[in-house]
Amino acid sequence: MNTMRKVFVFTYTAGYRHSYISTAIEVLTRLGIESKFFDVHVSEDIGDFNENILSGVDALLFLTSGEIPFSERQKEMLIDFVRGGGGFIGVHNATDTLYSFPEYGEMIGGYFYMHPWTQEVYIVVEDHFHPATQHLPHIFKVFDEIYIFRNFARNKTHVLLRLDTNFIDMAKAPRDIDYFPLAWCHSYGSGKVFYTALGHFTYIWRSQWFQKHLLGGIKWVLE
Repeated sequence: MNTMRKVFVFTYTAGYRHSYISTAIEVLTRLGIESKFFDVHVSEDIGDFNENILSGVDALLFLTSGEIPFSERQKEMLIDFVRGGGGFIGVHNATDTLYSFPEYGEMIGGYFYMHPWTQEVYIVVEDHFHPATQHLPHIFKVFDEIYIFRNFARNKTHVLLRLDTNFIDMAKAPRDIDYFPLAWCHSYGSGKVFYTALGHFTYIWRSQWFQKHLLGGIKWVLE
């Protein structure tokens, strides 16, 4: 009997298309096979986001950007899927999409606002026991494009990673924001949501620590 979970990886690009996407598909497919935990169905076709496909998967994984031209029915299906017990995983630019659909922003936990730092930064692990972060040291460094978010409510989610502000130029940040989450998770209805803001560059997807980070988040969502 096949107990593998199924994850629908949706890569529709309405805005900036990230160069990591083809590598991400390769990595996610391999992680599913090697972990023997999930397999992936990948599409960037807006028509594939339908009731037939959603009824056969356990989680959605968005690598999307821009205003996806979902119909009102497709928007309802997305939210109903997660509220009804489905999983949702968002990576990097998954917060840089569907700005006109506030329910999506509420579900994922916030929207991309700006990325003032593309540089080597230090990241602090806030939860050392979560499957997505338990392999990471308390503080680690990475070169990435660092997002700042709007409509983010710290009391509505569980932060896993945050930016260490001791080693960046805070003059580049908005004056009214002084806390910079980079990964979080929470329940949404009966479903679970995991988001990581990391992963702008292709090399990160090939890094073992990032692959473990993603796999841990996916497993948490699906278990």
